[in-house]
Amino acid sequence: MIRIVVAEDQELLLGAIGSLLNLEEDMEVVGLASNGEEALRLVQELEPDICIMDIEMPKKSGLEAAEALKESGCKVMILTTFARTGYFQRALNAGVQGYLLKDTPSEDLVWAVHRIMDGEEMYAPDLMDEDSIDTERDVEILDFLNDGTSNNDLSNPQRKTMGSVRKYFSTIMDNMKLPTG
Repeated sequence: MIRIVVAEDQELLLGAIGSLLNLEEDMEVVGLASNGEEALRLVQELEPDICIMDIEMPKKSGLEAAEALKESGCKVMILTTFARTGYFQRALNAGVQGYLLKDTPSEDLVWAVHRIMDGEEMYAPDLMDEDSIDTERDVEILDFLNDGTSNNDLSNPQRKTMGSVRKYFSTIMDNMKLPTG
């Protein structure tokens, strides 16, 4: 059974998310919080597997709460309306395992919870392009890869060693949370 705490400051939405997740036979919402401080308290008391939280909440934001939970053992998924510049990178820095937008279909939310519990990271594709590609060189390498260029070919134009290119490629994939294989 996947034990879940949901944190959302809009009461109607909080109840709806809780009810939706409780319909799943392998999920149990063990706590509902209306702000970030309450979410932290419930996570400490109830020791859920995952905490799904909004970003903009009173008393403590979802990002502040996620940062505080980084070492707790509880997985964190951000579920928000906001795809603002900087939020995604800050969420990654806080160690969240998921970041989805509230317009995500409900079946995708359930699927994402399962993937996160299986050790995967789930991020809304809309966020990946905006915040996770850091430099012009990242874009250049990704353009090469999209054209079917192997990382062997990438080493020649820049006179870089294969090891350097592999390392750079892995860093980009880590930043984007994409598989490197």
